[in-house]
Amino acid sequence: MIKSYLLNQTFNLQSLRQSQVLGSVIKNTASLSTTSLFGTDGIRGCVGVNKLLNSSLALQVGFWAGQVLRANSMQLAPVILGQDSRNSSDMLSTALSEGLTAAGVEVWNLGLCPTPAVAHLTSISGAMAGIMISASHNPPEDNGIKFFGAEGTKLSTLVQAQIEARIRGRWEGNDIVVSNSQFLGKQYYRPELVTQYIKSVRKPFESKINLHQMRIVLDLAWGAAVNTAPEIFQAMGAEVITLHDIPDGDRINVNCGSTHLAKLQQAVKEHQADLGFAFDGDADRVMAVDSQGQVVDGDYILYFWGQALRQQQMLPNDTIVSTVMANLGFENAWVKSRGRLIRTPVGDRHVHSKMGELGATLGGEQSGHILCPHYAVSGDGVLTALHLSTLVKQSGTSLTQMLAQSFQTYPQLLKNVRVKDPERRLNWQECEPLQKAIAEAETAMGNEGRILVRPSGTEPLIRVMVEAINMDLAQHWSDVLVDCTEKHLAVLQ
Repeated sequence: MIKSYLLNQTFNLQSLRQSQVLGSVIKNTASLSTTSLFGTDGIRGCVGVNKLLNSSLALQVGFWAGQVLRANSMQLAPVILGQDSRNSSDMLSTALSEGLTAAGVEVWNLGLCPTPAVAHLTSISGAMAGIMISASHNPPEDNGIKFFGAEGTKLSTLVQAQIEARIRGRWEGNDIVVSNSQFLGKQYYRPELVTQYIKSVRKPFESKINLHQMRIVLDLAWGAAVNTAPEIFQAMGAEVITLHDIPDGDRINVNCGSTHLAKLQQAVKEHQADLGFAFDGDADRVMAVDSQGQVVDGDYILYFWGQALRQQQMLPNDTIVSTVMANLGFENAWVKSRGRLIRTPVGDRHVHSKMGELGATLGGEQSGHILCPHYAVSGDGVLTALHLSTLVKQSGTSLTQMLAQSFQTYPQLLKNVRVKDPERRLNWQECEPLQKAIAEAETAMGNEGRILVRPSGTEPLIRVMVEAINMDLAQHWSDVLVDCTEKHLAVLQ
């Protein structure tokens, strides 16, 4: 129906504004909020007819992205499209593909796959861009649309702004005209390409080491890695035990995966495994646990991987890039070893940008999103898990012993306050009572603690993080700041 409407139409800004099918969505989208559609990791929100993410918006995102990509590309090339297991992913994929092909773009649809598969395949195939439909670690009712440029890295904010300007009807320039069916694109289903991604993950390790005699538990979160992670670890020789290992859009990330580690910890102990890994819904990040159930987050992974790269003389200036969430214990230990830790705002886009600026080869987030351009163009939870497993095997010890010889973290509490009003959420710094409470806490803790308050870039939350030399201090000031945030910002909801 949509394709028949688009067929033989002359597409420009004026015709879309006048269209009863598409023009109303421009108006509705613009009226939702004055804030950007694109957050820290693409367009993300709850899915539904009266929600931000729906088929009408996805259709427009696809069409205008196709227009922008064609205008910015030296040659016409395909766009690679992948998705996670959410119930809404099929709908968004169909709408995006309709929009892209209406703009004259060829689409290669991978189907269910990890986000890093889209990034990798985009980087090696000559594609104009890659698009992943996923809300990462968010609950099943959410979804998202995130873009990758031709190099497999996140699409630039400038290009995102160009797409959004067209969606909102603010673009006054000329666009490519699609005048008849001859210039419409086609969609091809290409799941076989995911095999190339699997080979790329295994390749750096196959000639160096195998994981024979290692028992590893994988929590696949009912998500995008169910068909790839077990195959990769089994091919490397590991004995693999899987949890939540079928694609299930009703249960993706629900009490499992990288944000809910209890079931993984239990399984590792029950099966007497060497270690376990939990991925998020789109498998671009990972959290680990050792044989005792101790959590090994991104800070520890960066520390271990940094040591290995340093020994191989592959870590320029002994520099690791992380975010403001990195634990003080990690920073102090790395600096003590004569390393340098550079902090950025939260978000892998910021980490990647700073790494490029400094020429750094290792960076990431405490949440388990690790970037290492020696091995991949984007964060890859399965690749990171394989690296940590290899480091443990090469050490001749256990992950538990490696932890004992690394560093002690400062107690760190992270609490979320739901603030639905985007204006209140994004302008939280204008709340005088909260600023006063933060100043009081910082004065009281001095050099023995840190405070970080920030709006989430992916959810309607304000995140309050308090880190202190002991748990009592962290708990006290966390309670004070959360109470203040709820009282003054989370009102009238």
